[in-house]
Amino acid sequence: MRLTFLASFSILAGFARAGTVIWSGSFNPYPTPADFERWSWANQTGAYQWYIHGSQPASHYLALSPDYKNPAHTSEQRGLKMTIDSGATWNSQMERAELIPQTTANLGTGTLYYHFSVKRSNTNPPDSTLEHQVAFFESHFTELKYGVGSQPTNLVWMVSGQEKWSTPFTADTWFNFAYEINFSSQNVGLWASTGGSPLTKVVNNIAASTSTNSADFHVGVLRIVNTPAPEDWYFSNVYIENGPINTAQGSGSVPPPPPNTTTTTTPTTSVPPPPPPTTTTTTTAGPVQTRYGQCGGNGWTGPTACAAGSTCIAVSPPWYYQCQ
Repeated sequence: MRLTFLASFSILAGFARAGTVIWSGSFNPYPTPADFERWSWANQTGAYQWYIHGSQPASHYLALSPDYKNPAHTSEQRGLKMTIDSGATWNSQMERAELIPQTTANLGTGTLYYHFSVKRSNTNPPDSTLEHQVAFFESHFTELKYGVGSQPTNLVWMVSGQEKWSTPFTADTWFNFAYEINFSSQNVGLWASTGGSPLTKVVNNIAASTSTNSADFHVGVLRIVNTPAPEDWYFSNVYIENGPINTAQGSGSVPPPPPNTTTTTTPTTSVPPPPPPTTTTTTTAGPVQTRYGQCGGNGWTGPTACAAGSTCIAVSPPWYYQCQ
């Protein structure tokens, strides 16, 4: 089944009321690849665990830039480019580079929506003759794959190892996804869109052995065969929410580039600005952050006040606060 959407349904879906973000994988708190290396088993800090990769420093596998995000995600400062090659061999002959949530939140209860966007380009494209596992759980009860099936150039959504949906993985197109996972009823569905279009449900929920220990959602890529050719994969808009689903992709449009995209790195010991009072912000004297935008955290220099109807919430303190 190809990725097609009825315009009227997409417009209506864009007005859906969003749920509550229970874990944010925003790359805003990570100005450089080295910032991922602050995490270790002895210092479990930040939004991500970073240990599944080869022996090289993080900069060998990860790069961050405003050019690497979906432009529709207006609350994001930067996206992630993840590179795998023969230097990404980890604990086997497979090539892997993966980020895993670092959180005390329960990411495996009730109905949750695991959001992420993924893209490829014509530079260092993925090899469609080799199997890739993308954005998967440790038990592989649901995942994307590439390089498999009758159309190996498609992104394929799998449930318990069975193909349920696919779409051509065209270059320089952002593919937005949300896994709808009902951990209580043991089933999973798929929401999808491209670019700035709102998500629509493309596969109704299917029975699956849904389970997670809240630290086994792999945001990244596993390539089954070790080859020297590098591949670049791009990720944006990573977060997990409870229902109802937020179908919007930022503003739903591609904004012009900001006048200055230079990132200033501050010491990791800086104290995040305090969130505003828990009462709803109605007026401020300075800039105001939009709903679901960042409003605080280590190194954050943007607005700390939220637009009317939302407040600044500690999502991954002390690294990330978000208007909700």
